[in-house]
This record gives sequence, C-alpha cells and structure tokens, in this order.
Amino acid sequence: MLINGAWKENWQPVQAEDKDGRFIRQTSSFRHWITPDGSPGPTGDGGFKAEKDRYHLYVAYICPWASRALMVRQLKQLTDLIGVTVVNPRLTAEGWQFGGIPGADEDELNGARYVHDLYTRADPQFTGRATVPVLWDKQTRTIVNNESADILRMLNSAFDDFGRPGPDLYPADLAGDIDALNQYLYSDLNNGVYQAGFATSQQAYEEAYHQVFSALDEMESRLADGRPFLFGERLTETDVRLFVTLVRFDAAYHGLFKCNRNHLSGMPALHAYMHRIYALNGIADTVNLDHIKAGYYSIKALNPTGIVPVGPASI
Repeated sequence: MLINGAWKENWQPVQAEDKDGRFIRQTSSFRHWITPDGSPGPTGDGGFKAEKDRYHLYVAYICPWASRALMVRQLKQLTDLIGVTVVNPRLTAEGWQFGGIPGADEDELNGARYVHDLYTRADPQFTGRATVPVLWDKQTRTIVNNESADILRMLNSAFDDFGRPGPDLYPADLAGDIDALNQYLYSDLNNGVYQAGFATSQQAYEEAYHQVFSALDEMESRLADGRPFLFGERLTETDVRLFVTLVRFDAAYHGLFKCNRNHLSGMPALHAYMHRIYALNGIADTVNLDHIKAGYYSIKALNPTGIVPVGPASI
C-alpha cells in the first residue's frame, strides 16, 4: 500500500480483519462528484461539471465494483463521453498494473505503470490502498472518486442534459427500497463472498458462507414469480449490484472462495435473471471471463500455485 505517497509493502488481498478473523473492507478515499453544473455533490468538493471527454474510468474486469461502473456507463449510453482503461487482472506485488495481457490496456492517458501511480499524482502524500474503479478528471488531473456506489449514482444522473436515453436506475419512488436492498445485498452477498473467501477462521468463514446462501435463496424466491428485475419491470442499480456478483459466482466464488453449496446454475430463477441482464445492450462488453478467472486465481494467498481453471468457458 501507499504510505505518504511511497509504496511500502507488497499488495495483500486481506485489507484488515477483526479479532474473529472477519474480513474488513477499506473505506474509499476520494469522494467528489460530477454534477450537471459543477456544484458540490453529497460529499467532497465542487468544480466537476459534466462535460464530454473530460472524465475517464480506470477499471478491472475482474473487479465487481469496477464492473458495475462499466455497466452503468453502457446502460446510460455514455461510452462516447467517458473513456475507459482496463488494467491487468493479475495482481502484482504493487497492486494493479497496466498492460501485459490480451484485453488489458497501457495507460495512454497518464503513462502510469501501476494504478497506485494515479493516486500519488492526485495526492503526492496519499496513504491507503490503490483500488479500482478510479474516475479521473483529465482537466484537473486528479481523481474525482474511487467509490463505485458514488460513481453509479453520478453516472445515472449527472449527464442527463446530454439527452442520452437510458433507464433511471435510481427512481425517486423506489429510492428507499433500493437503498435497503442494496445494503442487504452488500453485507450478505456482494461483500459476503469476500468475507467467506478471505476469512482467517472457521467461524468467520461459516458465518459468511451461510449469509451468502441465505441471500441467494432470498433472491431466488423473489424472482420465482417471473418478474424480470428485482423491483418488477424496472431495471435499477440494485440489479447492477446483484449481477456483478452472480456473473462471477461459478467461475470464482464457488471454488476459490469456498461458496460451494451449489453452483448458480442450480438456482433456475437467478440463473435466468443473470442471463437476462447479460443480454441487455452493451452488458456483455463489461464481462470478460478470462480476466475474471486469471485475476481471482492469481491471488497467491488463496491459490499459491497460480493454476487457473479451464472451466467454465461461459457464464
């Protein structure tokens, strides 16, 4: 991680843990917002006006948090307004690196070798982990935001004046319900699979394992009535949040993270729902199964041999 702007130690997947071995995720550091007129958002400073070709996303296909930002960029038809650079999915001793594998880009925008270089360009004294997604402002040459939940919200509405069609992923009449289900899915499923995979005690692992499958069972029941999306006919950001976990489940979480009660293919409503979202315009472009497998199975703490499974070949 970075300490006062200097790289001090090898990258480690376990960010922190409590006394019982439970995985604890780092809090994001840059929390500014793009707004239609550049006024301040809910957090951070103002000055980040929605403009064409001003902002750029740094992402990893392996990372569900980054992939949900990619999904909203596609769903809101912002691909010609906001550029993207994809990092190498294999985690190195210095974290995310650019280039080196098919489908991974060099950083042509800033010439960085590692994602942590972007963090020190934004803040030469930065202390913390260099994560993705990174939403970069080319005008002021700084990080706008590295919290995917914020990025989803701002991409959903900040560029509406450009007249791009696309669903409102956070409609006002569903806001309370969306927030509640988001929190449940985050704690028990989206982050729950990581709590299972990175647990350092049997107690912590089993606790997370049961939470993961309880959440999956609840979503299977919710979708069993044939509704297309979690809140009925309308696609929302909660569907984006659920999809990114589902699409990685059989390829990584079932085996590597020991979430192995059953494959997702054994849950017919959820499996059909995942394929329904995958079929939406542009969403397949946000999923790279080769990167997902290469990235997760490069985590030496969980897979010291580095062997990447041949299957599954498709979602």
